Amino acid sequence: MRIERYIIAEILKPFLAILGILLTLFGCFIVARYLAEAVTETLGLALMLRLVLLKLLIATEVLVPVALYFSAVMGLGRMHRDQEMVALRAAGIGSGTVIRSILILGVPVALLVASLSIAARPWAYGESYLLDASARTEFSPEHVQGGKFLGSENSGRVLYTQYKDPDSAEMREVFLFRRGDVTSTLVSARRAEHRENRVTGAAQLQLHDGQLYRLQHGPGGDQVTTFSELVFNLAQPEIALGYKRKAVVTGVLLASELPAEIAEWQWRLSRPLATLLLVLAAIPLSHAAPRQGRHERLVIAAVVFAVYYNLNGLAQSWVEQGVVGAFPGVWWLHSLMAVAVIWVLRAGNGMQRARAP
Repeated sequence: MRIERYIIAEILKPFLAILGILLTLFGCFIVARYLAEAVTETLGLALMLRLVLLKLLIATEVLVPVALYFSAVMGLGRMHRDQEMVALRAAGIGSGTVIRSILILGVPVALLVASLSIAARPWAYGESYLLDASARTEFSPEHVQGGKFLGSENSGRVLYTQYKDPDSAEMREVFLFRRGDVTSTLVSARRAEHRENRVTGAAQLQLHDGQLYRLQHGPGGDQVTTFSELVFNLAQPEIALGYKRKAVVTGVLLASELPAEIAEWQWRLSRPLATLLLVLAAIPLSHAAPRQGRHERLVIAAVVFAVYYNLNGLAQSWVEQGVVGAFPGVWWLHSLMAVAVIWVLRAGNGMQRARAP
């Protein structure tokens, strides 16, 4: 048991480091993309960070198996290069101990991946869809910021307020513009606030003490109207987000006969199996000669992972398109991978026995 703990520790050390690096890199990539798309202008910084965390949660079902796979290749590879594996075999400790150590670590990680894929992933997708819909809500109070322009693609309006009270959310020195095909509208008001229609519950923008300019694009004179109170109805996104199968609870998908939904739940249930197969594949891929560079095995391991991961996506697409039925579904790929891993492990074990004196 002490040897197994030692092997697990050798894998856990790079695992935590690699997982941290992958999460950091992916998080930075998502933040950079959202900043380039000016998401903070529509969602605000707090909601944007929440969206980034949701995207990270969705990605963990892939990042955790990747980190475990490469950490196993690195940890076991170091033991091979430092002749520790040779010393273990000389002491009568065979590959069975290594496989058992891998499973002791891999099974809990696979269960974690299962919980992420089956429960956390659809919940995170649902929350991210809601945030995306919120971003399309026109001029919601949390989106408006003092001293910044805010545009709405739904209505084609642009809003600017010089100051927004952080407590009451009241806006002062407000300008609202909308360009139309025949007439454009420009509104200037001393103050404004959001309110809700008492009858319909629709969101509205109530402006006080200002002027409304109707600017004619063609023949005809412009019109100017002074008002003490003016109400604009704000465009809202569709209340129903529509059907999003990635956000559907796994139990509901299991009862479906639609190919796309079958592909989705098979993808979710196959993630823990793929995690175990990858970490077991790391055992033969970690074998290295004493003078062999570590990068050679990492390159081979990266190629194996890329091929397996892309075939996962291909298998899912075939089920979605009806090319492959619910059975064998995506399971043909994992069956082939399991056969290949078992064969390589048994072949490696046979070679070790043949070398034994």
